[in-house]
Amino acid sequence: MSDAIGRVALSSPVGEYLARMLQKHGAVRDGAVATYIPELAKAGPEWFGICIATVDGHVYEMGDSQQAFTIQSISKPFVYGLALEDCGRERVLATVGVEPSGDAFNSVSLAPDTGTPLNPMINAGAIAAASLVAGHSPGDRFERILTVLSLYAGRRLDLDEAVYRSERDTGHRNRAIGHMLRNFNVLKEDPEIALDLYFRQCSVRVSCRDLALMGATLANAGVNPLTGEVAVRSGHVESILSVMVTCGMYDYAGEWVYRIGLPAKSGVAGGILAILPGQLGIGVFSPRLDARGNSVRGVKVCEDLSRDMNLHFLSPSRVAAAVMRSRRSLATVRSKRRRSTAEARFLDERGHRVRIYEAQGALGFAAAEVIAREVSTHTGPDSFAILDLKRVADVDGAASHILFDLQRALRTAGTTLIYSNAQRLPRFMRYLAEASVQQAGLRLLTFPELDRALDWCESQLLSERPKGEGAGSVGLAGQQLCEGLSADDLAVLERFVTKESFAQGEFIFRMGAPSDCVYFLMSGEVSVVAEMPDGRLRRLSTSSAGMSFGETAMIDGGVRGADVVAETRVECWSLSRVVFEELENSYPALKIGLLRNALRVVSGIAGRLTGEVLALES
Repeated sequence: MSDAIGRVALSSPVGEYLARMLQKHGAVRDGAVATYIPELAKAGPEWFGICIATVDGHVYEMGDSQQAFTIQSISKPFVYGLALEDCGRERVLATVGVEPSGDAFNSVSLAPDTGTPLNPMINAGAIAAASLVAGHSPGDRFERILTVLSLYAGRRLDLDEAVYRSERDTGHRNRAIGHMLRNFNVLKEDPEIALDLYFRQCSVRVSCRDLALMGATLANAGVNPLTGEVAVRSGHVESILSVMVTCGMYDYAGEWVYRIGLPAKSGVAGGILAILPGQLGIGVFSPRLDARGNSVRGVKVCEDLSRDMNLHFLSPSRVAAAVMRSRRSLATVRSKRRRSTAEARFLDERGHRVRIYEAQGALGFAAAEVIAREVSTHTGPDSFAILDLKRVADVDGAASHILFDLQRALRTAGTTLIYSNAQRLPRFMRYLAEASVQQAGLRLLTFPELDRALDWCESQLLSERPKGEGAGSVGLAGQQLCEGLSADDLAVLERFVTKESFAQGEFIFRMGAPSDCVYFLMSGEVSVVAEMPDGRLRRLSTSSAGMSFGETAMIDGGVRGADVVAETRVECWSLSRVVFEELENSYPALKIGLLRNALRVVSGIAGRLTGEVLALES
């Protein structure tokens, strides 16, 4: 595997998981390389590759994932699908059954009354299926098989001539099976033609990556996820996967379904193909075989994948396609904290460093893989990623593993991962808390709502401002409502204001109270809050020194539309509506300046609220 591919795989939690599988099972020395076909005995016993390909075209690979080997019996489901394409289901079923044999791959399992093979995954059934492939000549028929296998793999495959000759010259048992099929009239022509075609299809050269993509093509209803080409009509995929489930692992098929639960097919060169319909294909390659002819390491990897990632096809469905509801950045969505003009400008320039990912649904392996890939792709050093789980119903064990691995990988890359609304998922929170304790230096950042997470990220960015740009106590000249006013106007205004202070947690006014004055916030922070139906107070906005609140008193009076509470100790100056109206007679320019700034502030608030609504609709 090239270094470039290794880097791509390792940048993802899925890649890191596969690397751990490679290390864990690479120490297994059980089994032996197949020798009954002499050419297969030349395989390196320590070759070991793992690959996962998703239905949206992403490939994760580790180890000897691009080492060439022959496809062997893994070709059987694909050629069976081609026979269905060429002859239709009825004729194929009349030639090859679909009943599990419970016997070894090379057993002579024929129906006692008709002599037809029990299923297309044993050699007898595969030879019969090969005989159904259409073509004007033996060469033409093999070219059709090779072309179809290449469509599944997404690249042009070729024949390993040495293995083909070795299979042809030593395939005496298969030759006997072929002649027996001719005796029962299952084969309608010289059995040597079908046998030679079968030997050739088994000798097609593939890699572990090819197997994963071939599996992903079946998982994707017959469409190759990388090329977009159709390898088999979707109507035949169900039939192909069905025989893989019941017959693909021969006399290990029942235990395989019970323990692993994925449609699968093995080959004596050491490959195993497994499929999770609608989600992914798995390819594993290791030449050491067990007594049944299955890759020892391959079986162990598939067992771990199924267990760790909850891939058993009979488990409740986990739909991943629409897991990501929205993707935004701080440049387009902000917290409810009102910022000064200088702060807003600073955040505009650096807002791209904070990205917000809103997930939805129930998160399993496939959904978490989409999230991990998305977040890993769009983050970089000195950045922040907020994962909002407000619309997530559940995070299972596999997804928890993936997301925690994502957090570790992002930390290494210089990105901080923050969770919002995770408290709704106590099982997931327990897992994160326990895993974080065991991971030295890994800080778990969670906020009860997205707004608080955004606020925290904004503060992190604003902390980078040069010294002296922070806000403490602010005079009238630094107030948003006083922008553009002259020194004389400010002196006049100070004569008319009332100076007030409030303790932390004290309500400055309540909803429904008369809107009779506007407030200039000199120091501290205040929040506009509204009581929710469940009694909780929800923050609508937060203002800090230099900002105003209660501006409606300057526009139309009326009553207060929400509560305002002091978040810290607060010093503010208030200007009554009565005094503001009287300014028109003695200081009209001052009144016009204040009103112009108030309208600008209110317009900014309306614009922010519009942006939030649009973001919710996106």
